[in-house]
Amino acid sequence: MRYLMGIDNGGTFSKAAIFDEDGKQISVASVPTVTITPKPGYTERDMEELWEVNAQAIRNAIEKSGLDPKEIAGVSLTGHGKGLYMVDENGKPSYNGIVSTDSRAWKYIEKWSQDGTKEKVFEKSIQDILACQPVSLLAWFKDHHPEVLQKTKYIFAVKDYIRFMLTGEAYAEYTDFSGANLVNLHTLAYDKELLGYFGLEEIYDKLPPLRYASDVCGTVTKEVSEKTLLPEGIPVAAGMFDVNACGIASALSDEDQMCMIAGTWSINEFIAKEPVTNGTVSLNSMFCIPGYFLVEESSPTSAGNMEWFIRNLMSYEKAEAKEQGGSVYDITNEWVASIEPQDNNVIFLPFLNGSNEDPTAKGTFIGLSAYHSKKHMLRAVYEGIVFSHLTHVKKLLRNREVPKSIRLAGGAANSDVWVQIFADALQIPVDVIEDKELGAQGCAMAAGIAAGIYKDYPDAIARTVNITKTVQPRPEYKAIYEEKYANYRKVIESLSGAWKCFENE
Repeated sequence: MRYLMGIDNGGTFSKAAIFDEDGKQISVASVPTVTITPKPGYTERDMEELWEVNAQAIRNAIEKSGLDPKEIAGVSLTGHGKGLYMVDENGKPSYNGIVSTDSRAWKYIEKWSQDGTKEKVFEKSIQDILACQPVSLLAWFKDHHPEVLQKTKYIFAVKDYIRFMLTGEAYAEYTDFSGANLVNLHTLAYDKELLGYFGLEEIYDKLPPLRYASDVCGTVTKEVSEKTLLPEGIPVAAGMFDVNACGIASALSDEDQMCMIAGTWSINEFIAKEPVTNGTVSLNSMFCIPGYFLVEESSPTSAGNMEWFIRNLMSYEKAEAKEQGGSVYDITNEWVASIEPQDNNVIFLPFLNGSNEDPTAKGTFIGLSAYHSKKHMLRAVYEGIVFSHLTHVKKLLRNREVPKSIRLAGGAANSDVWVQIFADALQIPVDVIEDKELGAQGCAMAAGIAAGIYKDYPDAIARTVNITKTVQPRPEYKAIYEEKYANYRKVIESLSGAWKCFENE
C-alpha cells in the first residue's frame, strides 16, 4: 500500500493529511494560522511563519500516522483562492501574505465598475472582479506600496508559495490563476492586454509558468525532507484551488452534479464543457479535470460567521462543553434544533468577512427584541448562511437544470440540523460526503495521478469517494423558507444605500 499527502491552507488553519490509495484518512494534523489585522478590512499572514506552520503540520501528520515516511509516494497542495503571496529574488516574502477575506481594495472594484473596465475584463476572463483577487490587491500595492511590487520576483497563490518552499521551483497553477482574473479564459494563457485593463502590465514577467493540477512541479528537497520527514525526491503535484479540491473529493466529475462547500467561504459550483458567458454568474475558471470549466458563485459568507458567533458570544458554553468532554457544536446544534423556523423572525446577514451583495456590506442582525435569546440569534445565523448559499444557487440554476441532489461539504455538513435546513430551503436533496479533510483529499488525488497511482480523476473518485447519506427536503417547510428568504432579500435591499456609512479606510 502506498500513501499520499494533501496539504490544505484555509482561512484559519494549515492542515496536512495522509490517505491510503483507497482514500482512507490515516492521519491529519492541523495547526492554527495567525491572522494579522492591522486595519479594518485587512487580513494578512506572516509568510515565513506560515511556512513553519505548514512544516509542523506535515511532520505532525507523519508522526501521528505511524507510517514509515518512505511509504509516502507523493504530495500536493490546496488552499484558499484569491489573496496574494509574493516573494523576492531571494525567495523571501516581499510583504505579508494577503488572505481571501481581505477587502482593502474595494474602491478599485467601484472604480472599475464605473469606468467600463469591468465589462472589458469580463470579455476576456468571463468573471467579475473581486476586491480580494490578486489584480485588485496588486493595483492597491502599485498605488500605496510600489516598492513592494518592484522587489517582487514571483506572484503566487497560497498553495503555490508552500509548493515553492517544498521544491524551490516556482510555478502557478490554472485553477487558482484562471479564477483570479490573471488568465484569458479563451486562450488559457496570460494576457498582457487583460493586465493592462487593470494598469498592471508590469507584473507580466512576475507571473510564474502555468501548470495543470496533477502536473509534477518539482520534488521534495533534501532540506525540506530533514525538516518535515517527507521523503526526499518524491513528486510534488501542482495542486488546486480549494473549491476544486473539495469538489473533486465530492465526486464532482460530470455536468449533472452540483456541489456546495460551507466553510469560511460559501462555494456553490458545477462544471461544464463551456463557461457561462451571459453574465448571470460571477466566476468562471478552469476546473482541475482538463477540458472542464468550473462555474462558480462564491462569497466569504458561510460558516466562518458562525465561528465568529461562537468565539464572541459563546465562550462560557464552549468552556463548559470542553470541561464535560463534549463539543460546543453539540450545543449549537441543540439550540438551533429547539426552535422551529416559523417561530423565529430574526434575520442575520452573514457579511462579517465580506458580502455577495455589496463590497461595503457588513454583518447584521435585524428584528431583535427583548424576547430573543442567543438561541434565536444562532438560529438566524444558521439560516442566514443558508440563504446566502441559496442566493448563489439560484443564479447557477438559471444556466442549467435542477440537479437530482447537491453534494455538501465543509463544516456545515457535519451538522444534521444544518444539513436539513439546507435541504428544506433549497427543496433539493442534499448528499453528505464522508467526514474527512476533503480539501486535503482532493489535492492528494492529484498527487496520486502525478505518482502513477491513479489513471485520472474519475479513477481516483471511483476508488476514494463515499457518500454517507442523503437528506431529503421536507415539503411542508417549503413555504416557510420561501417567506423567510424573501424577508432576507428585503432587508438586503433596504440597506443597500446605507453601507457606505461603515466603509473602510
